[in-house]
Amino acid sequence: MIELKNIYKTYTRKGISIEALKGISLKVEKGDIFGVIGYSGAGKSTLIRLVNYLERPTEGQVLVEGKDLGEYNVKELRAAKKNIGMIFQHFNLLESKKVFDNVAIPLVLLKKDKNEIRKRVLELLDFVGLSDKANSYPSELSGGQKQRVGIARALASNPSILLCDEATSALDPQTTRSILQLLKKINAEYNITVMIITHEMSVIQEICNKVAVMEEGRIIEQGSVLEVFGHPQHLTTQNFVKTVIQNSITDSVYKSLKPEPGSRVYKLEYMGSSASEPTLYEMIRAYDVKVNILFANTTEIQETTLATIIIQLKGESSVVDQALSFLRNNGVGVEEVESNVVNYSYN
Repeated sequence: MIELKNIYKTYTRKGISIEALKGISLKVEKGDIFGVIGYSGAGKSTLIRLVNYLERPTEGQVLVEGKDLGEYNVKELRAAKKNIGMIFQHFNLLESKKVFDNVAIPLVLLKKDKNEIRKRVLELLDFVGLSDKANSYPSELSGGQKQRVGIARALASNPSILLCDEATSALDPQTTRSILQLLKKINAEYNITVMIITHEMSVIQEICNKVAVMEEGRIIEQGSVLEVFGHPQHLTTQNFVKTVIQNSITDSVYKSLKPEPGSRVYKLEYMGSSASEPTLYEMIRAYDVKVNILFANTTEIQETTLATIIIQLKGESSVVDQALSFLRNNGVGVEEVESNVVNYSYN
């Protein structure tokens, strides 16, 4: 559906070159809700603007539906862009026009019949929950309502791709959730592929099935949301995940632990069905070890449960090793907190 191949983007201003994107490659499949996350300046907004050629790459290819946008002439590119809708952080509505007319803009530009325009606009306003706002002006709407108008406008030409550039960052948390649920509904009911740029990991957690993490113009990690949340490899990714999943004890608790001979601290991570199994209980029964639970938390990602338990484990070294092997063999990820050595072995 969307494929970026070895993309570089360089801006030159006053004789100074700034490399915004450095060798970006990613693929968005049809039906995905694909999130791209990164801190300010990571290059994510530049990246999404390449997909509809609001920006052109300095090097590399942008393929949509298997065709390189760089090979299109002006007329062909204009036709291709009709298939790509876009919503923006600050709505980009025309304040002098009513809601109905804002939504109708793409259809007017396509020179559609007035009756067809009216039918389509009213259908979309109903879909986004604004049937009663057709004759209102943007100044009379809340931020969430303005974004719903922007979404309706982006859907007017029946696109197969919807690009969202920080579409919820100007909204409060409750409104953000309602907009995200609307995007999820669009993806499911209209079978529209959605690509979301954000700096909020909660947005990725809420609706995305795949994610790419950006830093300084590069993709440092990508994969399914479940994989990235469950096993974040890069420090930046780990920091993002921590904003939505608490998976570590506080420094004060850790410092309060009394050092004892044969005592070690471990982080146990359960994924999916293993989270509902009494594995820790069975380990305690089977092995002569003492367990002190310091922390426990569960969360759900893509309808899959992720659970974290941090324990202090006491016993003879050989017995502790046997107990840990038992956990790993039963699908539990084990990390020794003190040594920070990770040894995941999910089955």
